[in-house]
Amino acid sequence: MDSDVWGVVILSANEEWKALSLHFEGIARHNSPFGEYLFCQIQNKPLVILHGGWGKTAGAASAQYAIQRWQPKVVINLGTCGGFQGRVRRGEIILVEETWMYDIEERMADSWEALEAYHVRLNLDWLVQPYPQPVRRAALLSADRDLNPAEIPLLTEKFNGIAGDWESGAIAWVAQRNHTPCLILRGVTDLVDDCDGEAYGRWDVFAQATRNVMNNLWQHLPAWLLCCQLS
Repeated sequence: MDSDVWGVVILSANEEWKALSLHFEGIARHNSPFGEYLFCQIQNKPLVILHGGWGKTAGAASAQYAIQRWQPKVVINLGTCGGFQGRVRRGEIILVEETWMYDIEERMADSWEALEAYHVRLNLDWLVQPYPQPVRRAALLSADRDLNPAEIPLLTEKFNGIAGDWESGAIAWVAQRNHTPCLILRGVTDLVDDCDGEAYGRWDVFAQATRNVMNNLWQHLPAWLLCCQLS
C-alpha cells in the first residue's frame, strides 16, 4: 500500500490529531517514529493521514519522513494558528502562501540573512480556483512558542504578520527542499493583541476552537483535493 500513496496529510499538534480522531474510527492505525498514521481514500486518491507532532523539529522531521517513505505528489498540512487581533478574524482559514521562522536570532551579525534562509514562498499555481471555502491567502509566522503579545507590533511591521503557529515554516521549508508541492491550511482558533492572548491560561478555549477548526478543514478536504491539479 505504501507505493500507492497519492498524498500525505500531516496533522501536527496533539490536540489537532485528537480533534479528528472520531473520523478515523474503524480504520487500522500504524506507528511511525513521530506518531500514528493510517491509510484512507478520499476522492479516489489514496492518502496517508500522519500525526507529525508539535513544534518545528517534529514538523520538519515528520515531513521529511513522509516524503522519503511515500513520495507523495503533495504534502497537505491541516492545523490551527493564533491570529493578530485586528488583522484577522477568529475562525478565518488561512491558505498559506509564505512562511517565516521568526524566532531565529543572530547576535553576531544581522539576523535577516538567517531569517531569509528559512523563508519560503509557496508556489500554489497548481491549486486551481474557485477554492471550496473562503480563505485568506497570507504569510504565516512559525516559532517554537506561542505568540508573545509584546512582539505583535514588531511582527506586524517586519513580516506583515497576521497569524502564527509552531510548524508551518518547517513543513514548508522541507517540502520546498524536496521539490514537493505543499498545501497548508490553518484556521485561527484565538486572537492575541499587544497585551494578552484570549486563550492564554484558558486551555478549554483553545481545545473547543481547535475542534471547530479541524472539523471544518476535514469537511472541506475532499473539495480541496479536487483543486489539486498535479501530474
